[in-house]
Amino acid sequence: MTSPVRRIALLGAESTGKSTLAAALADHYQTVWVPEYLREFVEVNKRTPQAHEQILIAQTQIAREDLAIEQANRYLFCDTTPLMTALYSEFYFGAADAALMELAREHRYDCTIVAEPSNPWVADGLQRESDSVRQEVHRRLLRQLDSERIAYLLVAGDTEERVKQVAAYLLRQDLF
Repeated sequence: MTSPVRRIALLGAESTGKSTLAAALADHYQTVWVPEYLREFVEVNKRTPQAHEQILIAQTQIAREDLAIEQANRYLFCDTTPLMTALYSEFYFGAADAALMELAREHRYDCTIVAEPSNPWVADGLQRESDSVRQEVHRRLLRQLDSERIAYLLVAGDTEERVKQVAAYLLRQDLF
């Protein structure tokens, strides 16, 4: 009997290396990862999303996870979650709509990894604002995770160091 695939959430503010870490972890575990749909949305539409589009972004992210899980081997690394979409909605629009909040509360992951914003901040077109915004979003994320009692691993260092931290954490979680 094979073990079920575990969804691993990779969270963090802008420019914290989540995508790089997701790709490196997928390579390390010989599995797949789900890129952040928001990045594609911004590239295709040539603009940042509006408040009413946030739920679509979160739903699309989950739909892509559901498709990718069929190709995953033990772990599916998810570069962001509805929780981050809701958090950014609150930051930029003052609130997240009820459907997005419900989706963020209901959709859970087997483990949560948070990328510390200690690496250099890099501008990335329309999607990134500033290091001060990155630091504020990071603080809000940690408060949100703590308030919802979601356990997480905070990773720092270069990508190789982060992969080692996550590998040790997943081993300790005894997921398999």
